Amino acid sequence: MQPGPILGIAVALICILLGNTLEGGHLGSMVGGPAAMIVIGGTIGAVMVQYPLSTLAGAVKAALGTFQKPAEDAQKLLDEIVDYATRARRDGILALEKVAENASDAFLRKSLMMAVDGADAATVRETMELAIGQEEEHGEDHAKAFEAAGGYSPTIGIIGAVLGLIHVMSNLSDINAVGHGIAAAFVATIYGVAVANILFLPLGGRIKLRVRERTVTREMVLAGVLAIQAGMNPKLVRERLSEYLHNTEGAKAAGGAGAPVRATS
Repeated sequence: MQPGPILGIAVALICILLGNTLEGGHLGSMVGGPAAMIVIGGTIGAVMVQYPLSTLAGAVKAALGTFQKPAEDAQKLLDEIVDYATRARRDGILALEKVAENASDAFLRKSLMMAVDGADAATVRETMELAIGQEEEHGEDHAKAFEAAGGYSPTIGIIGAVLGLIHVMSNLSDINAVGHGIAAAFVATIYGVAVANILFLPLGGRIKLRVRERTVTREMVLAGVLAIQAGMNPKLVRERLSEYLHNTEGAKAAGGAGAPVRATS
């Protein structure tokens, strides 16, 4: 479990609630069951209209996955690829037929088996880049689902506020209750803006970052297999693939900005 996302959400909520208290507000004034129902339920419904359920299920799974450490260790994959390169350099690429089936990564396993089965470099590159593109596209759809939720929730919060004001205006006979009613009506607006900027949009950004990291790792694996197929010296293979590790670190530091480098043989 990565503590960053949970810590970030906690810091945001604590600072908001603390600031509200310092300004003289009360925690009870920010609690509103109907407002939460309007915002959360309305947002989920709107996103369901835009995206199929399969995409939404994948988006939830992808978001939860960002709270965990990546299953792939790029450094271990690099070492594994260099080991395969050493074997292929010494015994020929056909010697990888048995060990390739036990590769730790499915993408690496498929790429190696294509090379062992005699597919030329262009075919291996075209096939595996297509797989990378498809995986990246699905990941982008998952991120966009959360971004859509982040766009809808503030507007639905305004709908909740208007509904509250309608209720207040229909009971103007009790002047003492008017102020309380107006304040309660705007709770839905707070909820809408808060969940958009503390939860939905950041989760969409985290999914994009994870997709970017995975794509760079896939590119590294593909470049390694093509290098093995070309009979490259294992030391040169390690040097080439090490650049992809730097790209992954740069993507993390930049929040996933920039496009991944395509593999070359």
